[in-house]
Amino acid sequence: MKILFSLLFISPFLVAAQYSDPNIGKPTSGYGSDGTFTVASESFNNDHYNGQNIVVFHPQEISTPVPTIFYSHGYGGNNPIYIKGLTDFVAKKGYALVFVPYQTLGVTVLERYENLLDGFRKAARDYPNIIDTTRAAFMGHSFGGGASFGNAFTCFTENNWGSNGRFIYVSAQWYSYNIDQNQLQNFPNDVKLITEIYESDSTNDHRLAADIFRNISISNAEKDFLVLQRDTVGGYVYPADHNTPNTVIALNAHDYYGIYRLLDALADYVWNGNVAAKDVCLGNGSTAQVTLPAGLKPILQTDSPDITRPMASYQFPCDSTINLRIGYCDLLNSVSEGQLTGWDIFPNPIKNSFDVRTDLELTEIHLLDVSGHNLPVQYCKTNFGYQLEIGNLSDGVYLLQTNLGTARLIKYGN
Repeated sequence: MKILFSLLFISPFLVAAQYSDPNIGKPTSGYGSDGTFTVASESFNNDHYNGQNIVVFHPQEISTPVPTIFYSHGYGGNNPIYIKGLTDFVAKKGYALVFVPYQTLGVTVLERYENLLDGFRKAARDYPNIIDTTRAAFMGHSFGGGASFGNAFTCFTENNWGSNGRFIYVSAQWYSYNIDQNQLQNFPNDVKLITEIYESDSTNDHRLAADIFRNISISNAEKDFLVLQRDTVGGYVYPADHNTPNTVIALNAHDYYGIYRLLDALADYVWNGNVAAKDVCLGNGSTAQVTLPAGLKPILQTDSPDITRPMASYQFPCDSTINLRIGYCDLLNSVSEGQLTGWDIFPNPIKNSFDVRTDLELTEIHLLDVSGHNLPVQYCKTNFGYQLEIGNLSDGVYLLQTNLGTARLIKYGN
């Protein structure tokens, strides 16, 4: 499948910006503060993309393998200068980061994913003196955020990367094409996850991030869904838009306190076993996690993201036909389990059967597909309500209409 994206053209003559926040200085200690190592890099041929080399950034003073982040950039961001703030921060802290450029035009989404995956594996294979694959993380932005889950699943399960510590950190993610519901439901249970969206992002529907976050089988204790909020302090705008973070424009407090600080603590928690660091990176809304300096609006945290902004306000909405997970979109006109009156549904999504839990009597039950066709459904009375069987139906979205109300069902795993 080939998909046309809108391209963001950035002048090749731009030089990476320095920290330029007029209100707030960089952290000088603790998580988010710069490390002490010198940034070194190794550049080598990209087998899938001539002229666009793969680069490994690492701490020059360390001669043994270090924990490594495998980074997937946003669409069109093939030059690592666009994330220089991040690559420098990671290497100065004593870790490595692998940057793999991928093609934008003339290839399919899955071919881009393959480019990334093969590049990550080549780096690990050719630089074992730098990269410690037993302590591995996948990080991605936008298109790269969507790609990170499938590539991480492959490397975690097939190659056993991250056996001594692994996490995923994605932001403003696009659609995910390389992972199915069964794989999401069987994700390695020791993976930690931060999913971050930006309040003013009008490019990628926030439901894309919420969908994967809700469906991935990582416990709520080890994952957090975060919202970085737009703000203005002293006339200076912190946009929290799709280009966050963007080293080419400027480094500011949102970069260091809203992203790097969390990444720093997450690495310390996962790779160094520092349990105290969890309160910062996966604090479930703790003060240490969400508070930003100088009166900046705090980060918002939730374990149950509920996106209310209309899908039509995004360039890439969840209900687009190019979304392979369109059936998992949180449709605005649907009724969620928390909104049902006098009854609820469990589980949902559904594999074979589900329960309608209610003390009321169901006198009318209709099951409809997305085209409005009435489907046969078997049900029986139980001690806590009713049990319905839909194991014979194909995976997808269905509508349950009853005398108590209407609810949207998601069927998977057939």
